[in-house]
Amino acid sequence: MSKSLPYSMKDVHYDNAKFRQRSLIKVITQNFLTSNVQRECIKCSTGRFLVLLMIFGVAYLMLTHTSDIPSSDGIAKNVGTEEGKSFFTDGKGRFRKFWRKPPRLPPQLSPDEIVARNNSIHNSDKTDSGPDWKARQQRVKEAFMHAWSGYRNSAMGYDELMPLSHRGIDGLGGLGATIVDALDTAMIMGVDEAVHEAGSWIEKHLPERIDGKGQVNLFETTIRVLGGLLSAYHLSGGEHAGNASTKGPKPVVYLENAKNLADHLLIAFTSSPSAIPFSDVVLRDRAAHPAPDGLSSTAEASSLQLEFNYLSSLTGDPKYAAETMKVLEHMKTLPKVKGLVPIYINPHSGEFRGENIRLGSRGDSYYEYLIKVWLQNQGSDLTYLHDMYKESMKGVKELLVRKSVPNGLVFVGELPYGHQGAFSPKMDHLVCFLPGTLALGATKGIAKEKAMRENLLNFEDLENLKLAEDLAKTCFEMYSVTSKGLAPEIAYFNMEGHSEGGPGGGNKNSKYVNDIIIKPADRHNLLRPETVESLFYLFRITEDLKYREWGWEIFEAFEKYTKVDSGYTSLDDVTVLPPQRRDKMETFFLGETLKYLYLLFGDRDVIPLDEYVFNTEAHPFPIRGNAGTK
Repeated sequence: MSKSLPYSMKDVHYDNAKFRQRSLIKVITQNFLTSNVQRECIKCSTGRFLVLLMIFGVAYLMLTHTSDIPSSDGIAKNVGTEEGKSFFTDGKGRFRKFWRKPPRLPPQLSPDEIVARNNSIHNSDKTDSGPDWKARQQRVKEAFMHAWSGYRNSAMGYDELMPLSHRGIDGLGGLGATIVDALDTAMIMGVDEAVHEAGSWIEKHLPERIDGKGQVNLFETTIRVLGGLLSAYHLSGGEHAGNASTKGPKPVVYLENAKNLADHLLIAFTSSPSAIPFSDVVLRDRAAHPAPDGLSSTAEASSLQLEFNYLSSLTGDPKYAAETMKVLEHMKTLPKVKGLVPIYINPHSGEFRGENIRLGSRGDSYYEYLIKVWLQNQGSDLTYLHDMYKESMKGVKELLVRKSVPNGLVFVGELPYGHQGAFSPKMDHLVCFLPGTLALGATKGIAKEKAMRENLLNFEDLENLKLAEDLAKTCFEMYSVTSKGLAPEIAYFNMEGHSEGGPGGGNKNSKYVNDIIIKPADRHNLLRPETVESLFYLFRITEDLKYREWGWEIFEAFEKYTKVDSGYTSLDDVTVLPPQRRDKMETFFLGETLKYLYLLFGDRDVIPLDEYVFNTEAHPFPIRGNAGTK
């Protein structure tokens, strides 16, 4: 109870009394009898008689007098009355109330009572405000701890866990990819034990692995291992020693390993005859070579800049940023189809190869990094990246966006034979990064309400934001249309004039069971993060709770069908029950999927989107000028 104001209950009773109803007769009598003139007049018998006569006369006139005025239809109506009624009587001859009762205002409360009532309302709002998102966030943290425990016990030091076989496998070059990929997730969640275990392993074992291992993929190693080390350095307080985390090794350990790894990876750029790097690096030999077909993936070559730019910023050595930015500067000069590019590029000639245009595998993160590299370096002379991004999104809307039949799901298809060839209604789950990227590009990470209030959005931004929301719904329906509530790797869509035919997702209760086709070779689920990534972005930007609800449904499906004793496993077929399990837990399940779910259910000021940019493996880096933000 707050301290009372100088205001007594006597005052309250007085104020309340002012609003009580009082008798009309009592009011007239008191007013009449308190008048000196009236009292003198009443003393006179003649006066009393005249007063009574006047009262009865006025009453008679009011009760009986009507003015007959012909109406337009010749029927007389009572002026000032409803039809068939006098001014003072209703249709049944009963007297009508011709005065109004005074309004009954609520009793005035004392200051102490006001405080007590407000506290009661506030507490009631808390209990009736819907789901407990903190509790749901805790559930995601527990899922991470379960996955980490399974990895630590059965596969520590290997790239990935095989949760059914209870052993590890090196599928990404043997750098302990799960350890580094999961480290900043553990930091964000506050899982101190995992931070200590991962950090200690990196300090003791990673340097020798970087110097002694064989072939690694440039792109995968950059986004998962280099990106993970740089994010861990920042989140552990590396840029401000006074804020350094006490968990794990000193932050400089992460930076030294990142620099060592980047020095090995740079050979992919410096040994290529063009600005396009080779796709593979042999770490122990410090050598690089192209893929067996001689080509590099467009997405892989153009999704290295966030990581190397940030390393240059931390070390003060411009060589890392200079080598990687040459790729985007070169791609700016190449011919495109309304901003869209083929998915292969030749590192020997520096030219695009083939005509296949898609935003799925080998094409996706090219478009993602155009806007993110620009956001990371706002204030620098990189406006050409923003221009390339805007042009490409116009091309997506014009050439790749369609609606399904019969229910009109918006999806993004492919042009496997170029813009003059046939359109394919095929959409990879990987394309579900796009709603988040569109939303980020529209508001630059600022909440939509604030951006609207400050007139920061133009028509194109609003159009892109609407497309983002439509595509996010489609990505969610790719989950809900299946028997397990988990999306397939690839889906096809029925469209006007073109029916794919074939099996659906298995959930006959879904409204979109006839819109989405899932072919036998595409039914697997790898625990991918792209849909929950976009739900995270859209919730942060639009503040619409449906994105949290959708994310929770997806998380519950992961819990129900992919959780096993020693972690989580990918699935062979999401359209049938019981689940057919694959024996693999991808590193990105800990590094991306669970991280985005945790942030989706948490406070908006944790890793804010206008201060951080996430690389394509969900490792957050501070935007230039925000390096001190944590």
